[in-house]
Amino acid sequence: MEEKNTLLIVDDDPTNIHILSTYLEQLNYEVLTAKDGEKALAKVKQTKPDLILLDVMMPNLDGFETCIRLKASLETQEIPIIFLTALTNTEDKLKGFKVGAVDYITKPLQYEEVSARVNVQLTLKNLQKILQQQNVAIEQKNFELQRQTMELDAFSQFVARDLKKPLVRQSGFTNVLHKELANLPEPLKFLQEIEQSREQMSSIVDDMLLLVNARTNEVIMEAPDMVTLIAEIRHRLSSMIDKYQAQIVVPPTWPIVWGYSPWVQKVWETYIINGLKYGGSPPYLELGATPEENDQIRFWVRDNGLGLTAKQQNHIFVPILDIDKSDDSIPEGYGLKLSIARLLIEKCGGKVGLESQVGRGSTFYFTLPAIGENELLES
Repeated sequence: MEEKNTLLIVDDDPTNIHILSTYLEQLNYEVLTAKDGEKALAKVKQTKPDLILLDVMMPNLDGFETCIRLKASLETQEIPIIFLTALTNTEDKLKGFKVGAVDYITKPLQYEEVSARVNVQLTLKNLQKILQQQNVAIEQKNFELQRQTMELDAFSQFVARDLKKPLVRQSGFTNVLHKELANLPEPLKFLQEIEQSREQMSSIVDDMLLLVNARTNEVIMEAPDMVTLIAEIRHRLSSMIDKYQAQIVVPPTWPIVWGYSPWVQKVWETYIINGLKYGGSPPYLELGATPEENDQIRFWVRDNGLGLTAKQQNHIFVPILDIDKSDDSIPEGYGLKLSIARLLIEKCGGKVGLESQVGRGSTFYFTLPAIGENELLES
């Protein structure tokens, strides 16, 4: 059943109270009455009405003073007050608004007008209540997001302290054992598998930390030095490049774009590693950049691998929450790292993508906003 709005009528004329209350009750309002200001203040303490219809001219405590007292109390200051008065001069009406009234109805009352003005004020009050509830919900959501951010930051510190350090120690121990077991092929094989597992675990920890930092931290965009970034990647991956006997072709110069260097370098590294693993035999990787519409530059890594089917391509770069739902036929390595690459590039104002045909290799790309000449001069 719909809840009724409660109205309080304050008037020293019993006839006015009777006629007006009867009319409003017929409109499905709950009606309270008081014959003067003092009784109105006492009644409001007992039952807080949704709106007050307040006569101005009353003995002892008039409507203006009653309104002032209601607005001075935190418990009653939000109740809308409509003055009922025979006063028609502008000065009296302005005084009513100054003491806190929301509207004026001039006597003799026109009851349809009373109904319309009451309905308007109650509607405004209900809308205000809804907005306040929405604001509270937004504040709670923002608080929850802030709390989650703090938890993620604390989690990243835990990962760095309690997971990363033991893995670093394992690396030291395995290096020692490599020397001790150099002449024992079988134990050395097991040790190599342990080292590979350690490297994989370390890589996952690094990805977790990168994901947390990308989710929680804001970065300042800059103009990444692509020549230096890719040279550092090639140096870091030199043993892997030698292992696969790969050839990597890189242009001598690059377009200037906006981005965040550590994130851009991570994406390049992810693309190049995948190209080494899933390129041809031996891998041939070509890196390049081409202009796109909307002042974006596309950076790409083209390989000579087997390529991916249309179905497989639909499961590349999926959001992190959907990785477990990806196609099982996708080679290992096309999961978390590419999802993180998507997150990093999108936070830099670009997008990621893939073009591939079975038997003709794949081209993984990402875009970044180009820097115009004027922007370059200003920066």
